[in-house]
Amino acid sequence: MPESVVDTVTEVPVAVVGAGPAGLMLAHLLGRAGVEAVALDLRTRAEIETTHRAGILEAGAVRDLVETGVGDRVLREGHEHEGTELRFGGRPHRIDFRALVGASVWLYPQTEVFVDLANARERDGGTVHFGVRDTEVLDVDTAAPRVRYTAADGTRHELRARYVVGADGSRSTCRGLVPERLRTRYGTEYPFAWFGVMAQAPASAPELVYAHSAHGFALISQRTADVQRMYFQCDPHERTEDWSDERIWETLQARVAGEDGFRLTEGPILERAVLRFRSFVQEPMRWGSLLLAGDAAHTVPPTGARGLNLALHDVKVLAPVLLRALGPEGDAALADYQPLALRRVWRAQHFSSWLTRLLHTAPDATPFDRHRQLGELDSLVNTRAGRTYLAEQYTGWPTP
Repeated sequence: MPESVVDTVTEVPVAVVGAGPAGLMLAHLLGRAGVEAVALDLRTRAEIETTHRAGILEAGAVRDLVETGVGDRVLREGHEHEGTELRFGGRPHRIDFRALVGASVWLYPQTEVFVDLANARERDGGTVHFGVRDTEVLDVDTAAPRVRYTAADGTRHELRARYVVGADGSRSTCRGLVPERLRTRYGTEYPFAWFGVMAQAPASAPELVYAHSAHGFALISQRTADVQRMYFQCDPHERTEDWSDERIWETLQARVAGEDGFRLTEGPILERAVLRFRSFVQEPMRWGSLLLAGDAAHTVPPTGARGLNLALHDVKVLAPVLLRALGPEGDAALADYQPLALRRVWRAQHFSSWLTRLLHTAPDATPFDRHRQLGELDSLVNTRAGRTYLAEQYTGWPTP
């Protein structure tokens, strides 16, 4: 079948499929080094900006955003958290990141990271196409891959690149381009989901609260000074329309209740959604002229707040590898990408899965299972080694 006619053909060193935080950060890093990268996304910019997602950034990710010229809004409008609280057995236990490992994290929604990166690309004259459709990635098994797409105005275009980066999220089509015989997919589904709500209410706590109770798990987070983001464990098949505001608040209050009298500040529920999650990794992260980054290559359950940080770390590693590959080293430089990226990915997979299973109650949990969980939580918060381990894992690890 003959290929469709295109209106324009553009040659570019790197084409990035996916213009979320990972894709835009990669294009930004390459642009700072004088290498043009064109990014494109099926979603419009407005759609990405209005898809509310929580975000905990490692201090290293914040430093990278500021030091590479994305901007310092994260420092002005984000909230530095020097610790977090685990609640179980009706009692609070604060994990002091700063005292234990000399690090902190920043509460800064992923949508705001996207806005900062999109603004930086616009400021720097970078090319980003939002709202495209009919995207095709061709010839990635050659040294002359192509990306074809239809722009928002209906015109058809082709990018002729040296490398294509698939940063197109957890529903990636790019990862499917790796032949089935050559790829391995690892993963597990969890037997529970999160019921997430956005509430019009002031913050109930200065830092995140992770609660484990006989009623199930809950996470209390913040969005702004007067809008809060909260989650509680639910069945993956729950329907949001079955949950009134009153029922939601009763569930959340029961899961954080304790002998200290802690209660959440209530208000109208603005949004509600059931969020399923899984652990997933695809290897290899590179095939031919195609490289995968972020959720296109791996996803983690949200409990450990690793997803966005992993995506940003992938492209932090990938950018200098691509610069070397575009120079005298050629394709040989690409061999360094996967080992550096996967080392962190698998550490994050372990931490996210461990914390998820530690804090949630499995549907088939026995009385022994529940008491064993409490014993593990007690060892975690009441030993310095346990607290330090959690602090090290949560605040992240240096890039090798």
